[in-house]
Amino acid sequence: MECIKLSADTTRNGGAATAVIGVILFVLSLSGCQQEMAKQPRYETLDKSEFFDDQRAARPLVEGTVARGFLREDDHLYRGLVDGKPADAFPFPIDKEALLRGQGRYNIFCAPCHDQIGTGQGMIVRRGYRAPASFHSDRLRETQAGTFFQHITRGFGSMPDYAEQITPEDRWAIIAYIRALQLSQNARLSDLPERERRALEDKK
Repeated sequence: MECIKLSADTTRNGGAATAVIGVILFVLSLSGCQQEMAKQPRYETLDKSEFFDDQRAARPLVEGTVARGFLREDDHLYRGLVDGKPADAFPFPIDKEALLRGQGRYNIFCAPCHDQIGTGQGMIVRRGYRAPASFHSDRLRETQAGTFFQHITRGFGSMPDYAEQITPEDRWAIIAYIRALQLSQNARLSDLPERERRALEDKK
């Protein structure tokens, strides 16, 4: 009886061990599959391909493909146009934060030619570069904001384009600051709020 009991215990323990080994082998097999997927065949940058006729592994984008977030359907914001014509208004509200942002971008990208108040006598011009028109001329004070946007985007005359350096939102912020510069040099007393106007009149 003892021999039979011992034999049964051994069989029971052996079955448990076999089950544990089976689980371990199964887990290892899953791990092996994951490693194989991670190491599957792929092309490195500029690798040669025998599959395509031109032997280039890197394929051109499908025509009409647009990266996520770059659809840019808003003509006003991204092209400065409303109904196909240069916009007079801004595509978003202009507040103090936008003006300060515009001032910072203007001083970086525009002031070297246009100078800090927009007269077109920046440091590069003093070094011999062709002088741009003053922002305070009647023509540019009457120019639509959308036209300024297009000039910043595409360039104009001797001015290069800044589409890569300046985001659309920052282009509008710069234009808002240019409008502020124009107002600062051509403001009338009647343009001021009543309280400020009275304060100035009292100082006379």
